[in-house]
Amino acid sequence: MAIPTPPFLLLFLFCLVSPVPPASSSPVLDPESVVQEVHRSIINATRTRRNLGYLSCATGNPIDDCWRCDPNWEKNRQRLADCAIGFGKSAVGGRDGKIYVVTDPGDDDPVTPKPGTLRHAVIQDEPLWIIFARDMTIQLKEELIMNSFKTIDGRGASVHIAGGPCITIQYVTNIIIHGIHIHDCKQGGNANVRSSPSHYGWRTISDGDGVSIFGGSHIWVDHCSLSNCKDGLIDAIYGSTAITISNNYMTHHDKVMLMGHSDTYTRDKNMQVTIAFNHFGEGLVQRMPRCRHGYFHVVNNDYTHWEMYAIGGSANPTINSQGNRFLAPDIRFSKEVTKHEDAPESEWKDWNWRSEGDLMLNGAFFTPSGAGASSSYARASSLGARPSSLVGTITTSAGALGCKKGSRC
Repeated sequence: MAIPTPPFLLLFLFCLVSPVPPASSSPVLDPESVVQEVHRSIINATRTRRNLGYLSCATGNPIDDCWRCDPNWEKNRQRLADCAIGFGKSAVGGRDGKIYVVTDPGDDDPVTPKPGTLRHAVIQDEPLWIIFARDMTIQLKEELIMNSFKTIDGRGASVHIAGGPCITIQYVTNIIIHGIHIHDCKQGGNANVRSSPSHYGWRTISDGDGVSIFGGSHIWVDHCSLSNCKDGLIDAIYGSTAITISNNYMTHHDKVMLMGHSDTYTRDKNMQVTIAFNHFGEGLVQRMPRCRHGYFHVVNNDYTHWEMYAIGGSANPTINSQGNRFLAPDIRFSKEVTKHEDAPESEWKDWNWRSEGDLMLNGAFFTPSGAGASSSYARASSLGARPSSLVGTITTSAGALGCKKGSRC
């Protein structure tokens, strides 16, 4: 007769085999130098477009111009890893590994995934560049828990992760998510899920995010189309840092992006996020993003819809808004771009929130604070972001691209 294992011993054994969170990545010591580097890349891309003329493939978007002009992109997929800008620039994903082709859209067993499935690919220990054999919709049974050094590359196929739990990037590093439709994500949990070839564990109820970054670093989410998830579209919490969110098209959602776990979780002071060239579209309500503690560079995004506010935060984050286009809704009391959360003005007036070169339309206005409200600070800051009047052009291709093999994407 088998003797049941006491619950406290089960917990002890689980802790022994659970992956240990890596030490938090060191923050970029001088975030302003990263901002300047982003500016230089935008200026160089703009000059290239102007010199080549408007019939060239150069768009003025420095990420896209790095790889989309190549008609042989499908044979040079891993070149994409060298095209990121901003705080997530060093995210190499699976650049230095093999190509893994997903042939099976199924997700029958989250503990013992079949070879050829997306879940089997993302849990492997070695670097992998993951692509798809054909168009497919993947309805996951549980969260897709990723291992480090992975790229999910949807180019050349129409790939949807939808109708179930979605992507979890927890205590891992060097992840690229590119060219995927992520929508209608639901909660998962109260189930065992594998996270590596050697480990699986019990998962409690998840939030239902499209992309959940939890204690992750060196993350790049680019050219994805996201909408209608249970919680956030892209959330980053618990000491996550070195993140770039670029060229995405986000629609039909309430709480779009949460950056920072809570006002009391001060480890998020190390969080550094670049949000660039995204289109915040129809049906969005708030949190584009909502920030806590860290440094957030929001540059050359197109905000065409919001119902409550666009950019908000609490717990003294630095928000550097440059060259964005803000089109306010017709709602009389929702014209303000910013929302200072959970604090009286006597407190938030010292938070460093600044707006430089932003285009305000239909009565939109940004309330600066702290050093951002100082004219002397503004004079000392670079105004190198591409002019906000051209943001509509630079974000025209936001979202998952319809790339065809053998031609420019």
